[in-house]
Amino acid sequence: MAAMSSQSLPASSLPAQLTERVQAVVGVDPEMRPATKPQFGHFQSNVALRLAKSEGRPPREVAADLVARLELDDLCEPLEVAGPGFINFRIKSEVLAATAEALLADDNDGIVPTDAPQRVVIDYSAPNVAKQMHVGHLRTTIIGDCFNRVLGALGHTVIPQNHIGDWGTQFGMLIEQVHDEGIDAGALTLDEADALYKRAAARFRADEEFASRARARVALFQGGDEESLAVWRQLVEISKPAFNEAYRRLGVLLTDDDLAGESTYNDDLPVLVDELEQSGVAVVDDGALCVFVDGFDAPLIVRKSDGGYGYATTDLAAIRRRVGTLHADRIIYVTDVRQGGHFAQVFAAARKAGFLPDDVAAEHVGYGMVLGTDGKPFKTRDGSAATLSSLLDAAEEVAAPNIALAAIKYADLSNGLQKDYTFDVERMVQTTGDTGPYLQYAHARISQILRKAEAEGLAGGAITVLDEPAEQQLALLLSRFGEVVSEVGDALTPHKLCGYLYDLAGAYSSFYEQCPVLRSEGEVRSSRLALCRATQKVLARGLYLLGIDAPERM
Repeated sequence: MAAMSSQSLPASSLPAQLTERVQAVVGVDPEMRPATKPQFGHFQSNVALRLAKSEGRPPREVAADLVARLELDDLCEPLEVAGPGFINFRIKSEVLAATAEALLADDNDGIVPTDAPQRVVIDYSAPNVAKQMHVGHLRTTIIGDCFNRVLGALGHTVIPQNHIGDWGTQFGMLIEQVHDEGIDAGALTLDEADALYKRAAARFRADEEFASRARARVALFQGGDEESLAVWRQLVEISKPAFNEAYRRLGVLLTDDDLAGESTYNDDLPVLVDELEQSGVAVVDDGALCVFVDGFDAPLIVRKSDGGYGYATTDLAAIRRRVGTLHADRIIYVTDVRQGGHFAQVFAAARKAGFLPDDVAAEHVGYGMVLGTDGKPFKTRDGSAATLSSLLDAAEEVAAPNIALAAIKYADLSNGLQKDYTFDVERMVQTTGDTGPYLQYAHARISQILRKAEAEGLAGGAITVLDEPAEQQLALLLSRFGEVVSEVGDALTPHKLCGYLYDLAGAYSSFYEQCPVLRSEGEVRSSRLALCRATQKVLARGLYLLGIDAPERM
């Protein structure tokens, strides 16, 4: 049979089209559910049973009336009433074939660009200068990178902001420790700088004379003392290559161009605070300048009683710049779930001050902890806090780097982000079950079949024949890809993309077992090879959006 023209196919998925058209007639959500058995079609709805209660009529009678009113001949085979009043819907095989074929020909792999593109700022990763990236930076970096990829694919302009910790009290003690030890900060490795930080922090806690000098040093270098700033610059410069090496190992999109550390807002802080005070948004309370926001027990302190500024002040300055200079329509913060209250208050204060207009969305996406198999926060074998590199090393001990990374990223993204998850590397690297390597294996398996077909001179053509239930289900699932990606971009729920890809890999496995590809003949073989290519294409694009490699061989 000839495929329908892809130009006539709506952009939304077949299930979405069906739901919209049925709802337009019956007036309520038909609550379409996948049919439990092939003989019941592709979808079933209990809408007639629900309407029968309010209408006081037998459900089968209501169902028959609805079937008579629904005009779905272009999408479905004749509708059927089953059991006590269920309505069965079976998508026409030629519609399924045309939809899958249109996806195969689509340069955007079925992803429909938004008709309302935005400028989206994503604040993520944010390591601290002179310190090793730790396990917490794993989650923010992986999650933020996924949002970057998904929103970019949907046609938004994404502006990553790597809000590194490169300012503040810790640099007073670091610079003072460098002077006391007489070392060349520029010659340190990041490991050595991290050790320096730990020595300085311990001394700061135990030695009041040193702590006093460190605090005085903060005022000096933040006031522009060139000798102090020279050491600070050295510490920043030795940290950036280590950050970039971590990003290389993680396979994320961040570069030095995305750096926007705390230091970049330093000159803005006194101006911002003065503006808040002059406008009356901030008031002095017990010596500190505060913004009182309804719904919060304590005020947001924007200038401490000693004249210093805290994280809240910098976060307000960042919002003001992201709206005023970067022209953000949407701002997304990816940090630990425990910072949710802080950001809710900062957003409320920013709106009160007029820095965050009502038409600019601000969202905090919190994530849970990475746990060891003992159910406690993940640590290295010697019991120390886990660095990001040690966690990657642990995964690469049991799998190749791209497989290990797939395991880590999928484990991170496949659950609800706010939940803690267990870093069980032996389970995560399995090529069976709900894992990243399983999806990679599915892609490699399809690639192998297509290579073999090419070697045997079996060219695939168009998707035209979908007579078997397993190939119909695969095509139906392929039609949902763009809809799922759009939902992930709107709701920031990457676990739904993970779940979709896992279902797609499972549907392909069922198709391959039930529908011979290379051993079939003629148009059937040609169509099935094309269906393999479409599945390979969607799997590869979906894995890319998760930041996972799609290998040709495993």
